[in-house]
Amino acid sequence: MMVKDGMKKVSMTMILSGMIVCAGCNSADRQDQVSLPPLKQQSQTNTDLQQLTVKHNSRSAPSMKPTTKILTSTAAANSKHSIAAASRKIHKPEQPVRGIYVSGWVAGSKKRMDALIDLLDKTDLNAMVIDVKNDYGQMTYNSKLPAVHAIGADRHVAISDIEGLLAKLKAKHIYVIGRIVTFKDPLYAKMHPSMALQKQGGGVWRDVQGKAWLNPFQKQVRQYNAAIAGEAAAKGFDEIQFDYVRFPDNGAKVDREVRYGDREGRTKSDVIAYFLRQGRTSVHKSGARISADVFGLVTSSTNDMGIGQSWRAVSSAVDVISPMTYPSHYSTGMYGVKQPDLNPYPIIRQAMMDAKRRNAIIQSSGSQSTATIRPWLQSFTARWVHPHQQYGAAQVNKQIQAAREQGIHEFLLWSSNCKYDYRS
Repeated sequence: MMVKDGMKKVSMTMILSGMIVCAGCNSADRQDQVSLPPLKQQSQTNTDLQQLTVKHNSRSAPSMKPTTKILTSTAAANSKHSIAAASRKIHKPEQPVRGIYVSGWVAGSKKRMDALIDLLDKTDLNAMVIDVKNDYGQMTYNSKLPAVHAIGADRHVAISDIEGLLAKLKAKHIYVIGRIVTFKDPLYAKMHPSMALQKQGGGVWRDVQGKAWLNPFQKQVRQYNAAIAGEAAAKGFDEIQFDYVRFPDNGAKVDREVRYGDREGRTKSDVIAYFLRQGRTSVHKSGARISADVFGLVTSSTNDMGIGQSWRAVSSAVDVISPMTYPSHYSTGMYGVKQPDLNPYPIIRQAMMDAKRRNAIIQSSGSQSTATIRPWLQSFTARWVHPHQQYGAAQVNKQIQAAREQGIHEFLLWSSNCKYDYRS
């Protein structure tokens, strides 16, 4: 690892994962975020997730851009617009990453991009998360990968000159993150149905919205996404972010309906972690860091929620972990907050406390490293929630303050239409 206006809160017995096209941004909205249960329920099993209420819907002074320090080194060589993989060095920003989401279509618009670059120039924002492979399985720029060409995934690209765009952003000292929608890929599933999750009785399994999902247990599926990540890193992205790096929602129901094939002795959580570890190796070789988006619930859940996302498995496999902690997506009473959308500060505060605690537990074992915590924060108005409030600069800054007071200085802002009301 999204939100659309005008949709209503729906109570269901299963978790929905949907996708609505935002015409202004042409990016799928994050609608896979479950409403979080009361704290006392968090230790229950995955089957209890069927009972959750779901909100169906789904950042003063000039900016200090992130200077970097070298983690590893390789031989040097340059090209006109991009840095070849052999010459790339993995850089870790010395300044905290503070970013915004940018869809492929917006990234391909000079007018829209110039406006967003101006926003970064005038604030302390210093990063952009740009779609590489979107929610429909489409590449946003021309690829040289045979597997991409074979299914026409780059037939309709939004960014005509990715090397030029990256060069332009780097000239402004903007940290660039490439977002890859991983296992929710309807195009690849259509062209390679045997790589999709299969029904117990045969045929491609589909979620409640009729969407097919790729099977993470399939080696070919993992290799396809890893190859895209490696190519994006080689083109010059500073970081590769895997979104939808999970199994479908409502894991217990999915398990009853789906035939996963040969798991090679791995659990869902095992294979997600394995993919991320393998991806980290290849992406690091290409000179970039790796991050993963997870449900906001993962910060407080004691299991993998049936979707293969446990904090321990993901945090120990990536450089950065980004829980999608949107206040509007939390159920009434979570963390003792009656109306989460109206009270973003306590929601983010508790979520970050839980995230830090989980990292501390992992670190205490001394056997695994942990990822930097960089949450996705809400920069949209959840009009389907009642009551709700308009989310502008004040509401965004309350979330940032809550995270900062817990020692979390990095964040990403999500807005499906890529419009942001933000002041430093």
